[in-house]
Parts: sequence; C-alpha cells; structure tokens
Amino acid sequence: MSAVDGLAALVVMGVAGAGKSTVGAALAARLGCAFRDADSFHPPANIAKMKSGTPLTDADRSPWLAAIAAWIDAQRAAGRLGVVTCSALKRRYRDVLTGGRTDVRLVYLKGEMALIARRLAARRGHFMPAALLESQFDALEEPGPDEAPIVAAIDAAPEAIVTQILAQLGETRRRAG
Repeated sequence: MSAVDGLAALVVMGVAGAGKSTVGAALAARLGCAFRDADSFHPPANIAKMKSGTPLTDADRSPWLAAIAAWIDAQRAAGRLGVVTCSALKRRYRDVLTGGRTDVRLVYLKGEMALIARRLAARRGHFMPAALLESQFDALEEPGPDEAPIVAAIDAAPEAIVTQILAQLGETRRRAG
C-alpha cells in the first residue's frame, strides 16, 4: 500500500514564509501528482490589498477558499491526488477545505516567527510583505489533534521536510489501515 492510497488532496498550510510553495511543489513532484499554489486562486483585489500591507478579511478570503475547495473537489471527482497550498490559518478556513472530505489531509508547516521573518526579509518579488507576518501569527489557530494534521518543522532543507512528511503520512496510513 502506498502512503497516499485513499487520499485525494494534501493541503500544505502555515503562515506566510513557512515554505508552503517550495515544500508543496517538492511534495507533489515526489508523489507525481498535480500541484497548485493558493496564491493562484486569489482575485486581483486580494493581491492588491496584501501588497498595500492590509491583511485580508474573512469576506476577502471566502471566494478564495471556495475556489481552492472547488479544485480539491475536482481532484476528488477525477480520482487523482493533488497537493495544494493554503495558509488556512483558522479552523473555519480549514473546515471549508477539509469539512466532510475524509480523503483530504492537512500538512502543517510549523516554524518560529524569527526564522520565518528572516525568510520573508530575504524573499524578493512576492506580494506578501514581511510587515504582515505578525498578523499571520496572531490569526493562526494551530490545527488540533482532531484534525489529524501532519506537522513538519520547517528548520530543515525542503527535501528533508518532504521526506519527513511522507514518513508521517505513511505511518498514519499504516495505523489507520
């Protein structure tokens, strides 16, 4: 049995700068499946708002989350595995993505604010300013045990993080099976 039998999607989540895009793309490559970055689902108004240093509201996030959930449902309907990134900072956001979908798993990239702040300061060409990092941590509701997240520390190289995720995924699948 492979580590992904019965799964339709892995949602790689965490605050800005945690490495969601890098780890998500590497994870999808290792699994040989589709990858989508949540940033590609944002309407232009959301991107403009974040570029200006203004955090998004729940109303701003609602169509964005719905679009990501629709992509997950398309993967499910096609019987394909997909990896998608999404900050998914609050439980209610994650519920839009995972609610009623037992074949969707969260992968939480967890890291310290100081490390992530250094990463954001070094990042070039991204619309999310480092000034919004504190608001990300303020909004973060870490996934609880009832959400069965795979938790991966971000203080390693991306390939090592992917290996850690796949090992945890395989272990939880063995326990469930």
